[in-house]
Amino acid sequence: MPVGLIALALGGFGIGLTEFGIVGLLPEVAGDFDVSEAVAGYLVSGYALSVAIGAVGLTAAVARLDRKKVLLGLMLLFVAGNLISAVAPTYSLLMVGRVVAALCHGAFFGVGAVVASDMVAENKKGSAIALMFGGLTAANVLGVPLGTFVGQQFGWRATFWAITVIGVIALIGIQLLVPRPGTDGQASLRSELAVFRRGQVWVSLALSVLAFGGVIGGYTYIAFTLTEVSGFATSTVPWLLVLFGVGTFIGNFFGGKAADKSPNAALIGILGALAVIMSVFALTAESKIATIVALLLMGTIGLAAAPGLMVRIMKYAEDAPTMASGANVAAFNVGNALGAWIGGLTIAAGYGFVSPLWVGAGLALAGLVVVATSSLSGRSTASTASTAIAAGVGPRLEAPRSH
Repeated sequence: MPVGLIALALGGFGIGLTEFGIVGLLPEVAGDFDVSEAVAGYLVSGYALSVAIGAVGLTAAVARLDRKKVLLGLMLLFVAGNLISAVAPTYSLLMVGRVVAALCHGAFFGVGAVVASDMVAENKKGSAIALMFGGLTAANVLGVPLGTFVGQQFGWRATFWAITVIGVIALIGIQLLVPRPGTDGQASLRSELAVFRRGQVWVSLALSVLAFGGVIGGYTYIAFTLTEVSGFATSTVPWLLVLFGVGTFIGNFFGGKAADKSPNAALIGILGALAVIMSVFALTAESKIATIVALLLMGTIGLAAAPGLMVRIMKYAEDAPTMASGANVAAFNVGNALGAWIGGLTIAAGYGFVSPLWVGAGLALAGLVVVATSSLSGRSTASTASTAIAAGVGPRLEAPRSH
């Protein structure tokens, strides 16, 4: 794999740490600003909605610009947002910092996915995108637990200072390691927007909302589930999150390999397994042993969907992938916001701290229905076309003409 993919993964690591690093610190933030658990959770959903806005708005604005310069500019925005978060004296200003940092997220992964896929052969695109998203999963394995530990020991602001430093390092890495891509074949903004007339592009976006809404719906409030339901001490939360992170790292790798073979088949298996795992987790959350196993499996299955979701939408928008890719990252984060919001509503309604897990299972099941229906519909269409050709009523393939 090209060394430039490592630089993209480094940027993804910093961004992933910003997105998820606060999950393990929500109890501390809630106590510091004297807000409820549900309100603290809005720091996750607010970030996700801002990602969605940035993924579409910023990606459209930079569609015709040099992609390397775009990535560098987005990392500068990321650093600024985390600086604001680190010094925020109020909950409102902390939310502002989260929003500023989030604006770069969607466009970074949207543009980065196109750059990553352009670096490799057609049959390696899923693995290349998985490597770029490997930074995101590494943030779950190492960054989130470490960030939670640092925040608990030195205050949650220390975590944002650390993320700021990581952002600067990532900025340097992109400058040094990512090649400047050419503009040959780069589509116009009109061509990029035209892909949204395609039904399968919208199916892909819906799948991303449901898949990520499912896993994040349960993960957002996991610190409360672990301490209030499973009975773990608060000090053990960072180390328990390592299990989820290790799972995401494993799942992302194998999800990329599966996406190289068949994105639809991979997504059917992943979403079905995710619905089962989260349901079992909800039913057995009072058992510490079962919780440990479920955390690992939830991470493994949940993030395994990301490469397949990106490959799927880029397949249906291969002639103009930038906006579609950015919109898909927006869909990821609309799903994050949806899952976190519904999970917060169920907690506020008194259904307990396992209720977000049921929300996640339901969203994953809905995603399974969508991708299975789409896959069957596609096979039916292909079968009808093949039958028509065989009967002589459809288009025939002709041998190449000699000149």
